[in-house]
Amino acid sequence: MSRTTAPQGRKACHDRHARGRRRTRPGQEAARLCALNILAQAKAALGDLDRIVQCLRLNGFVSSAPGFIDHPKVINGASELIVKVLGQKGRHTRIAVGCASLPLGAPVEIDAVFAVE
Repeated sequence: MSRTTAPQGRKACHDRHARGRRRTRPGQEAARLCALNILAQAKAALGDLDRIVQCLRLNGFVSSAPGFIDHPKVINGASELIVKVLGQKGRHTRIAVGCASLPLGAPVEIDAVFAVE
């Protein structure tokens, strides 16, 4: 799947940067929104999510301020949703990376690799 971002301006994404340990929840909500967008793209491309054999990998990017260290906690929002929707087929490897900025001011960007039948 191509990358998807959580659009800024949504209530869940009001902070552009993850700033501290207490600020992971808005990022997790943005990551969940990205995961929903990825699943919607997969369904549109495949016709049915049952064609997914396995989610192989998620790559997550978090726009964060210097010193922020909880990037994996933010990306958990996407990982947990993928597993919730796909069950065992949703278990995957992943990366969680912090960066100074993302396209269009997005707080989170995620891409996914799926094995399909």
